[in-house]
Amino acid sequence: MNIENLIKDTFTAHEHDAPDSDAVLAAARQRIDSRRSGLSRPLAVAAGATVLTLGAVTAVVLNRPGPAEQPQIAATANGSQGSQTPTTAEQAPAGLQMPYSLGWLPPGSVAYRAQRINVGSSAANPAAPLYGGEYMLTVTADGQVLEVDVQQFRMVPVDQATFKSGPGRSVTINGQHGIESSVSTGPGGYELYVAHPDGGSMYVNVSAAHGSTAPVQQLIDAGRKIAENIRFPGTTTVTPAFGLRDLPNGMRICAFDVEQGMDRPPAGAGTNTSYSLGTCTVQPSIHVNSAVGGNPTGAPGQPVQGHETRYVDENGYHQLWVLDAVGGAPVIIAGRVPEADLYDIANRLVLPH
Repeated sequence: MNIENLIKDTFTAHEHDAPDSDAVLAAARQRIDSRRSGLSRPLAVAAGATVLTLGAVTAVVLNRPGPAEQPQIAATANGSQGSQTPTTAEQAPAGLQMPYSLGWLPPGSVAYRAQRINVGSSAANPAAPLYGGEYMLTVTADGQVLEVDVQQFRMVPVDQATFKSGPGRSVTINGQHGIESSVSTGPGGYELYVAHPDGGSMYVNVSAAHGSTAPVQQLIDAGRKIAENIRFPGTTTVTPAFGLRDLPNGMRICAFDVEQGMDRPPAGAGTNTSYSLGTCTVQPSIHVNSAVGGNPTGAPGQPVQGHETRYVDENGYHQLWVLDAVGGAPVIIAGRVPEADLYDIANRLVLPH
């Protein structure tokens, strides 16, 4: 996923005015369809307890965790990292907090992508980001493959919901008003919008993957049960391939995207991670990404944390490649900012050792 393009496309037009919720929703739905191809590497999930391994060293129980099972929240509520600076031997990527947790998933093996965007706001509620986070999962069991998508839309009331498969019909989930798709055999599968207690809506979509089939009632039952077991506030953290610490000058993590695949050694090398950094009141100015391959053609730069670098200037858009940073892959820091700013962020990377 190119997270900076997602942010730009979704929020640029809405920085100063109340958003057109229909336009934002339509854009988001289109992106859901276009991103499904990335969820192809399964993770083992216990069929009964639905334990989703979200990182190389972090297991998060998604099924009503008790006190001993609560995952440690290693990031602040707005996604920014704490101020403590660990020694080299102690450095480990901090967990990234999701704004809500999934208390239930269909049993099976899971591949997932989790993302959170803290950019943009409406005139009615300038303190709340428009977008509350998303889980995209592929669940495989007994040869059947289900695709699950769960999102929070702060700016879309339930009664403004639109569906891929025709009109919706009213439903009640945990006492909350909702609207579900009336044609779950259509291209969208089962879709449900249910009111969030603090405004906006939660969206749940369950469908059979391309080449797989599922009875309509199975999709409906799974979608409703997922919605019934969404937990607020979130206690789930995802473990990224690399982290960031002590960001300078009031800079925060405005967005992150973590996609986990466990089929590529060494441990953690299958985790693609992206961050967008800035003040989070305007478009993020620096993008940090490990989801790339190959080496650039730029000139050798200054070493960073013992890693060779390459520096590229493309008409004022600067890129600093930190080579062999995550499982043999580079980490790229990029933006229309001075070269020194890229090195500053590079020296704040928390890389696996």
